[in-house]
Amino acid sequence: MESVTRGGTRWKRFALVMVPSVAATAAIGVGLAQGALAASFAVSGQEFKVKAGHLTGHGFAQYGGVDMGYADVKGDAKTAHPVAISSFQNATINNMCQSVVTDVPFVGKVTLKLKAGDKEAVQAKNLYLDVSELDADATFTNIDIGVAARDTAASKGGKGPEIKPRENFLENGFAQQAEVAELDGVEQKAWATTAGTFKLSGLSMRLLKGSGAGIECY
Repeated sequence: MESVTRGGTRWKRFALVMVPSVAATAAIGVGLAQGALAASFAVSGQEFKVKAGHLTGHGFAQYGGVDMGYADVKGDAKTAHPVAISSFQNATINNMCQSVVTDVPFVGKVTLKLKAGDKEAVQAKNLYLDVSELDADATFTNIDIGVAARDTAASKGGKGPEIKPRENFLENGFAQQAEVAELDGVEQKAWATTAGTFKLSGLSMRLLKGSGAGIECY
């Protein structure tokens, strides 16, 4: 870990920052099993990959949460997915790629691949990323580590956006926040992404046969 001037802190691997949040998600999982939390946010049940050359986020907050995904194609059963919820009041993203693989009957694996922000950056407001894995080079400005999740909300005097009602989290659980987050070489897996507004400049979407290296984002 390397410290830099003016309130910035740099980690070679952003996953190191996520360790406390992952611990928080484990506690949330226990609470969920004991009926302490209502698991109302449903996702499709498919993880997807996101890659970005650079992300600049203002008003950053991160805390543990749980997404509920469908465990079978009929949608009859759900399973809990612990996630680290990363949120930004405003974010710009360069060279963004998103891919998800689906097994199609009689066809096999098909990858939906979306790319944007090659020439003009993707713009997002009130962006929420429900992340299960993330690697990047990251620099934070004026970071607070170990605050309560509820206190990251702007209405509570925090640095991050408002916490959305659909999110399953422990209000007193571990969280961190920063005025600015700079991420380079982002590679992540996520269960959900939501935003108040999402402007995708130079959008390109393709359906590709197969999966893996050279087809997915990474």
